[in-house]
Amino acid sequence: MELSNISATTTLLDWLRIDQNLHGTKEGCNEGDCGACSVLVTDETGAKALNACILFLPQLDGKSIRTIEGISAPDGTSHPVQTEMINHHGSQCGFCTPGFIVSMATAHLNGDTDHDVALAGNLCRCTGYAPIIRAAKAAENAPIPAHMVETPPILRAKPKEKDLIPTDLEGFASWYEAHPDTTLIAGATDVGLWVTKHFSDLGQTAFLNRIPELRGISETDEEIHVAAMTTLTELLESMKTKHPSFATLIKRYGSTQVRNAATIGGNIANGSPIGDGPPALIALDATLHLRKGSKTRQMPIADYFIEYGKQDRDIGEFVTGVSIPKAVDNLHCYKLTKRFDQDISAVCGCVWIELDDDTISKVRLAYGGMAGIPKRAKHAEDVLRGKAWSEETIRHAMDEMTKDFAPLSDMRASAKYRMQTAQNMLLRVWYERNGQTTSVHEVTP
Repeated sequence: MELSNISATTTLLDWLRIDQNLHGTKEGCNEGDCGACSVLVTDETGAKALNACILFLPQLDGKSIRTIEGISAPDGTSHPVQTEMINHHGSQCGFCTPGFIVSMATAHLNGDTDHDVALAGNLCRCTGYAPIIRAAKAAENAPIPAHMVETPPILRAKPKEKDLIPTDLEGFASWYEAHPDTTLIAGATDVGLWVTKHFSDLGQTAFLNRIPELRGISETDEEIHVAAMTTLTELLESMKTKHPSFATLIKRYGSTQVRNAATIGGNIANGSPIGDGPPALIALDATLHLRKGSKTRQMPIADYFIEYGKQDRDIGEFVTGVSIPKAVDNLHCYKLTKRFDQDISAVCGCVWIELDDDTISKVRLAYGGMAGIPKRAKHAEDVLRGKAWSEETIRHAMDEMTKDFAPLSDMRASAKYRMQTAQNMLLRVWYERNGQTTSVHEVTP
């Protein structure tokens, strides 16, 4: 299907419901939380579930879309997950059901049987998850329907002339230097809400997902380079074997649908004080790469964040990626939220402690939610560095942390609670390294 001269901020959801008269895809939260708008998107990287409500049409250029209307076979035969949802009474009011079905069918297509994770981005207020999970399990071994293997027609979505879908880094860097007021769109999991919730006019836009140099993860003997447009899903898979605690943290970043769209570059570039990626990258001693025109520069990622709403990025400059030094894993990451899945951090703490025998030789403590920027706890680090690895040393550093942060109280947590939990995250490292169970998912009666 060919679309031209489209508004850059027309969402896939609106286009489906208004222009295509496909009403099965629902509008719930309109911010990527509830999953009622889930669709199956296929490109050269495979099939994935995404939230249609915060996807702009130009992001779908060159991709195929399957909505709930295409989950059953052309002759009307139900998909196995649809059949099992009926058999297990997995639907009640039905509003959320199309999104569940799409997520379940996508997981079934990909052989993904971690149903709790696959469905964490789909919310049901009526039935509860038990019959839905039972339905997903019952469908696990059913053959993939033939029509699900076929790729639907590719969508070609060209925005108006003022907007850009660049395809090479050199050309884009030169163009952006000359048009620095352009709104850069990566995964749109943040920018999308500017439109759907704040009704903002983004002005001139550029969609970065078609620049190959900004995608992917590469390695040398010394480092792991993660390009800016690498999705959180892709980064999670890479970190599973390199820094499992970081992978566990990413697993709680939004939902499957959000992680399939969100990029590490966007997570860094927006400078949020509660973004989950930066504390881990700071603790990993990562290097941030930026570009303006033909000029490139790099800096420790901790130096990028100056103060709330202000980053060390020049006009016309953009993030191209981040490099993580290769090292034996000494990373511990913790995310504190009111609910386990798909919630914004009240505190995100990442700790790197390296020992030389029983002496702390290297330490980096990085926190989100404790200041106006992701920030290191340098007073606490100074207490730890060169000291004996002991609970006494840890508790001394916990006390010093009050010199590093003056957190605020808000709807997610009080200042006192934030401080206490940030301190306890450091103590948790001590307990974990001494073999004690600290995760609520590992506690047994």
